Amino acid sequence: MPTSETVTSPKAADQVTGLDALELGPKADKGALAGRVWRSAWPKLLAITIAVLAWQAVVWAQWKPEYLLPGPGAVLTELLDIISTPDFWSGVQLTLTRALSGFVLAVVIGTVVGVAVSRFAPLRAAIGSLITGLQTMPSVMWFPLAILLFQISESAILFVVVIGAAPSVANGLISGIDYVPRTWLRVGQVLGLKGVAKYRHLILPAALPSFISGLKQGWAFSWRSLMAGELLLTVPGALSIGVRMQNARDLVDAQAVLSYIIVVLIIGIIIDALFNVADNAARKRWGLISN
Repeated sequence: MPTSETVTSPKAADQVTGLDALELGPKADKGALAGRVWRSAWPKLLAITIAVLAWQAVVWAQWKPEYLLPGPGAVLTELLDIISTPDFWSGVQLTLTRALSGFVLAVVIGTVVGVAVSRFAPLRAAIGSLITGLQTMPSVMWFPLAILLFQISESAILFVVVIGAAPSVANGLISGIDYVPRTWLRVGQVLGLKGVAKYRHLILPAALPSFISGLKQGWAFSWRSLMAGELLLTVPGALSIGVRMQNARDLVDAQAVLSYIIVVLIIGIIIDALFNVADNAARKRWGLISN
């Protein structure tokens, strides 16, 4: 009969550690950093080049006068002038503060709703379809109600951002919990995991890849909702990116309008890249994708 020393020997511990590492997937091979960066960057650079060339071709075709549709060179010059001013960065800070505060609140609400719906079958039957319906509803439809409830204020914009993002977060978490393997749940039951501990140590970590996808989609909804809100609602004294774009449109300054469009696009791409890093790290951790 094996003794306790045999069970807790370093060799046995190494075997268990090896099995855990096999379950979580192999560690990433670092490789050459420059090569990985280039493999990731060249498709994006190619896409940007094609888009700029197509843009310039449309300008050369004189589809619209250049004061309405300026070329890439003129817009780039205007963009460099805009980003060199302190007022521009104050607007970016205001917009990002709104986006992050609304998104964090949406994540909290979406997580609570997602856990509750996945845990209680009657609640899922009652509001499961409602969450999907809210997710597909255009955010601009909420602005009349937001104005009635909060007038033209920061709260109105925050309301639309939260209600636009929270359903996506909740649906992502619900999908992740639904696909947790049943065998893992039985193992957790055998180990005595119950209540909050069960969700903290088993269900939520297992649902993390799908949850991150829900967070990514939720950010996309919140970002679009915020941009619509800043264009439609002008809060006195708040010169955000959307307000500055609207002012440029009123002045028929197409170069400035296109410059702010590029700024919004760049911010969206950067945030999306951060979500992709987190998503890939989680999937590699669980062995869902190869290195």
